[in-house]
Amino acid sequence: MDQPEAKQQKMSLDWEESFNLFEEAVASESTAMQIQAIIKVAQLSNYAPDNVLTRAVPILTQLLGGSSSPLVQEAAAYCLKCIAHQGDLDDRLATLIGQSGAIPITLRLLQHSHGGLQGVLVKFLWSIVTFGTHNRVIVVRNGGLEVIINMLGSCVGSTRRHLLEILSALVWLREVRRVITSPEGLQFLVEAVKFGGMASRERAAYAVGSLGVARSARTVLVDLGAMQALMELLREGDISAKLVAGNALGVISAHVDCIRPLAQAGAIPLYAELLRGAEPVGKEIAEDVFCVLAIAEVNAVSIAQHLAQILRENDDIAKAAAAEILGHLSRYKHSVPFITNSGAIPVLVELLRQGSDEVKEKASGAIAQLSYNAGDRAALADAGAIPILMDLLGDDQSEELRNKAAEALISFSEDPSQRDRISEAFNITSFQDIHNRLAQLRAPDNNGEQMARPSRQMMSMEQLPWDPNIL
Repeated sequence: MDQPEAKQQKMSLDWEESFNLFEEAVASESTAMQIQAIIKVAQLSNYAPDNVLTRAVPILTQLLGGSSSPLVQEAAAYCLKCIAHQGDLDDRLATLIGQSGAIPITLRLLQHSHGGLQGVLVKFLWSIVTFGTHNRVIVVRNGGLEVIINMLGSCVGSTRRHLLEILSALVWLREVRRVITSPEGLQFLVEAVKFGGMASRERAAYAVGSLGVARSARTVLVDLGAMQALMELLREGDISAKLVAGNALGVISAHVDCIRPLAQAGAIPLYAELLRGAEPVGKEIAEDVFCVLAIAEVNAVSIAQHLAQILRENDDIAKAAAAEILGHLSRYKHSVPFITNSGAIPVLVELLRQGSDEVKEKASGAIAQLSYNAGDRAALADAGAIPILMDLLGDDQSEELRNKAAEALISFSEDPSQRDRISEAFNITSFQDIHNRLAQLRAPDNNGEQMARPSRQMMSMEQLPWDPNIL
């Protein structure tokens, strides 16, 4: 009999009669008959109507908790696992199993199980927390987190992988993240970032990022290898996992000891790829992380080179983001003119001349920031920025462009070596107005220092968009 015929035969069963036979078999005193009947339900679970499976759940739960035969318990757990996978694209059956009392029974059995029974129980628990998100709360409130962590201390192979995925599902709950603070628990969480299915690894990375906001936890996570685990996920994950790993890694990078090692491990090119990507949140993450990593001069040099390359490419959105980051990085006072040396300034000037409106605005912002530095100011002048900036003072330009152009020209006007080159600007009314307004904003404070632009803050994990489909 071929597969289509077999499937048709199974679907045409008299399900009421079949269920009655199942009830009679499990009520018998024959262990063999009980196991045979349970396995038959498991095999038919793909075809059985939901109402039949729903009626089978309490019977199987009773066998799981009340049978004196480990083989019957193993068969019952296996059958419940199969049923948990079913449902009309929802978690109804998995949730029903969780409400049947099967979870505390499973957790009790797990603490004393071994061999085949242990493996099936773990897979069953994995199924009901994977396919029934509400079951995670039941697991935690019945001591499941402690059971899982204790088992991870000794289990290996596929059982360990399932335990790690269960852990990643549980730490999605805020109440779990509040208590999983021991080095042992955090060690297993970091391991969950490295091993398991992509959705599970993403959940674990999200938890690492959330926990890493606290300095004490961040230090422990770094010591446990969280940086390397997140780097691996950022390198090989799908786009959703890359975003979560990238943001979590950005949180971890706030640890002073990670700034150089993170770049040395190859993070900068990976964040440059996020900047090139289609996801707006990826660009925000890359911007945040670049601003942290650039604290180290060697990192700033590499970041500027990557940004200069993006400016030369065809994606206007990525070019605008790169220009904006260069504006932020211009505040860093390193011993080398890393932005000028990257070759970004001539490209910025060219974008200011003929880029799209958005790119022009971002390029003008970067040039305005760069104009505060004498070396970068000279490079801007050599690249022909001054006449282009003066052209942007016209009424046909946006207010943002006029303001940024005037801000840059004011910097040139205050430089004795450049003042003559912009003398014509003082004949332009709009420049005079903006000059007077910005001059007051840029006036030195009582300590003789100009006001600094507020520093950026890292995006929190709560701000990161989350796909509910991976829960």
